[in-house]
Amino acid sequence: MKVKRAVSDIIFDTFNIIFMIILVIVTLYPFLHVVFASVSSSSYVMLHKGLILWPRGFNLRAYSFALRHPMLGLSYLNTIYYASMGTILGLFLMSLAAYAFAKRSFPGKKFFLFIIVFTMFFGGGLIPTYLNIKNLGLLNTRLVMFLPTCISTWSIIIMRTGFSQLPESLVESAYLDGANDFQILFKITLPLSKAVIAVIALYSIVGYWNSWFNALIYLNDRKKYPLQMILREILIIGEMADLETTIAEETFASERASIAQVIKYATMVLTTGPIIAAYPFLQKYFVKGVMIGSLKG
Repeated sequence: MKVKRAVSDIIFDTFNIIFMIILVIVTLYPFLHVVFASVSSSSYVMLHKGLILWPRGFNLRAYSFALRHPMLGLSYLNTIYYASMGTILGLFLMSLAAYAFAKRSFPGKKFFLFIIVFTMFFGGGLIPTYLNIKNLGLLNTRLVMFLPTCISTWSIIIMRTGFSQLPESLVESAYLDGANDFQILFKITLPLSKAVIAVIALYSIVGYWNSWFNALIYLNDRKKYPLQMILREILIIGEMADLETTIAEETFASERASIAQVIKYATMVLTTGPIIAAYPFLQKYFVKGVMIGSLKG
């Protein structure tokens, strides 16, 4: 049976579709602009003003230079290490806390939850944190990039809310079968909470992938720099010392400034591309996990 729609509904849907199309263009185009510029000729990018709607003089020369940056590969490995270790350790520790807070019989739950939530609104500041990191012997070590930040209060609350949605009969049945809390957490609770875990993992990975401030404050050794620190050097500081010899050998003096500009675009694509490519594989869990985590536990 075909339902006749009101004129107001048609007008609303029309404006809603137009708004969403504009929102998609505004959101997606900056990334496309960078991609188009990275595969365009350096002279075109240097002389062109405004938006780049399509690659001109298609070539991958900028990527060839960017991939020969001596620190790019090492910083990639560093970032993968920081993101994987921080996410795995964080999920393990936060799942323990969230499981405890999800239990109704946990003694002192409100007090400990208040203490944890308190840290979301009040912190010691940069200088006390730096002194604490220094006294713990974490300064200029790889551990400083993920150990102090692997636990997120917000993530604990989301996981705790997700765990609370599971039927208590499952836990009670497991207790009757002789299971302990660790077995219940890792064999029942976590497998049934894949959506929430995927959301927290995605946020964690993206956070570590985009992290640069901790490296700026706590690291002195460039060999331990994450990917975003190298990107910062190239984009903000304009540091091309690692590539100056290669550029000088393979380009004319007149095009060195323009090729350096295109290399910046290519570096941005190389650093942001992998994390964007990983998102579609977690998208089906992402929406479901956010909805579960938003319910009141």
